[in-house]
Amino acid sequence: MKALQFSVSVPQFAALKVLGSIRRRLYYEGPLATIRLVDIPEPALPSSDWVKMRTFICGFCGSDVNLILLRDSPTATPFTSFPCTLGHEFCGEIIEVGSGVSGISTGDVVIIAPTLSCSTRGIEPECRSCQMGRPSNCENFAEGVLSPGMFAGICHDIGGGFAPYVVAHKEQVFKLPDGVTPKEGAMIEPFACALQAVLDNKPEQDDQVLIIGGGVIGNLLVQSMRALDTNCFITVSEPSQFHAELTSRLGADHLITDGDVLHRTEDITGARAYKPMLGKDILMGGFSKIFDAVGNAETINTSMRALRTGGVLSVVGIGKDVKLDLTPLWLKLQTIKGVYCYGYIDVNNERKHIFDIAIDFVKRKKVDLESMVTHMFSIEDYRKMIEVNLNKPKHKAVKTVVSFT
Repeated sequence: MKALQFSVSVPQFAALKVLGSIRRRLYYEGPLATIRLVDIPEPALPSSDWVKMRTFICGFCGSDVNLILLRDSPTATPFTSFPCTLGHEFCGEIIEVGSGVSGISTGDVVIIAPTLSCSTRGIEPECRSCQMGRPSNCENFAEGVLSPGMFAGICHDIGGGFAPYVVAHKEQVFKLPDGVTPKEGAMIEPFACALQAVLDNKPEQDDQVLIIGGGVIGNLLVQSMRALDTNCFITVSEPSQFHAELTSRLGADHLITDGDVLHRTEDITGARAYKPMLGKDILMGGFSKIFDAVGNAETINTSMRALRTGGVLSVVGIGKDVKLDLTPLWLKLQTIKGVYCYGYIDVNNERKHIFDIAIDFVKRKKVDLESMVTHMFSIEDYRKMIEVNLNKPKHKAVKTVVSFT
């Protein structure tokens, strides 16, 4: 079967860091490319606790772009293994069920929570993170019966959704109810990421919230807050007019499109600006909660200056090394939260996975996921898909996907 695989070596990494800065297409085209369409065997069930599915749709994530262009920090490399079939936002149909699996039948339309935690790796007892209900932060991503990998899509042994057939552990599988489309299904994984981030730093009714970045995750952060019936005031900072207006239609109250976050924070929140001898203004007052869906040095430093005393900054975007001025952190008693994926929460004395909550919101039409899928490609057109993602405003693209149907 044809699959979209990623791989990189140290010499290849070094060469691309030089040559790729001159011609970016070298990252995904030519002899140095990190990603290729290859022929691989159709996967078999690793054990009786696994199922096999036929892929309908797989979403192309911003993290996939960063991986292909080698923008990620090398710190995460112990928890990946190459070559690996990419894709972790996918929906499909069950075609084979292991003897140890119950409640799942052939023909079921399902989505996959791609995390490869203790349960999928055959590790007992589970690590502290898994016992806490946060398997996406498992301490054993490089242990157990599988090759290193935080999730399906960056593990050599367990392929991702950019292939016509995929295997999944029984604990990763979530059935879609009638009325939820495959497009919506493919969007539930990124929606779950945003929903978990909001639940971990949930705004109250009187909070003034800033979301930096109005792309897929920024949009889903807005939708998550509104789905939770939170009537806080939401501002989105997004330079693309197209993407900013979409967040406005889906629940944002105010937009910042000129990049001047600090001055606009003064106008919106009534904060006061003070000018240092050198550098940007620091604000007293500001937003009570900020969700940074970009996560680079510029946006994090700006967020800290625009965050009020006692405010909480959730760093949702996955960036590389950043240099921070920590003055706002201690001066304004701020909290900075790391954000990554999803897990379980207690709802009415019942433990629920974020996927279950997300699926329910989709079923009840509390969010609009289908309209976010703006571009569909065949697996053979992956280079065109990458190029669309590298200039989304030009193409008016939100979420791009590969369709196998």
